[in-house]
Amino acid sequence: MRPAPARRFPPEVLTDAEVRALIGVVPGPAFSRARNRALLAVLYRAGLRLNEALCLRPKDVDPDAGSIRVLFAKGGRARTAGVDAGALAYLAAWAAHRAALAVPPDAPLFCSRSGRGVASAYVRRLLPDLARRAGVSKRVHAHGLRHTHAAQLRAEGVDIGIISKQLGHSSLFTTVLYLDHIAPTAVVRAVRARAWPLTGRPTPGGAGAPG
Repeated sequence: MRPAPARRFPPEVLTDAEVRALIGVVPGPAFSRARNRALLAVLYRAGLRLNEALCLRPKDVDPDAGSIRVLFAKGGRARTAGVDAGALAYLAAWAAHRAALAVPPDAPLFCSRSGRGVASAYVRRLLPDLARRAGVSKRVHAHGLRHTHAAQLRAEGVDIGIISKQLGHSSLFTTVLYLDHIAPTAVVRAVRARAWPLTGRPTPGGAGAPG
């Protein structure tokens, strides 16, 4: 018999304040703190998949253009993602620390002092720990930062075609399903706008609230 599949929880989108709190409690010496903050910024503000971020090389980031070249995207497709000035500031701080190391020129962007790439398992352990430190009760994981990026773009009114290219989806339909799953904006907006006149507003612990 096949083992029962692991339970899949629905995605939880973080608020900007929650992500800032995560970045603010990154522990460790200045070197690893700068690196991990920069990694979180890239996952959050560029919406990259964890493996895409960990495969980056320094030359893949163009601060002047505000772009990140993703060569190892899902399905073997390369793409260019946008990144904002705020995330680039974290990357610049990390680059200053990284430049002081004698790491090989082709070492991954996010590397150890010896130049070895950061392991995905390390990041998966780190994020729940940061959530505990920051007092964030939601489940925090790398793909959740990608969900948050996509949800925020949609809330800001960014064209769905642009969101699709930013995320590296193979089709626009995939993006539509993705966004409706993580942020059903139209459903929430439609139901929230309904009027329900009450003769008397319910009070906490008092009568008046419908059962």
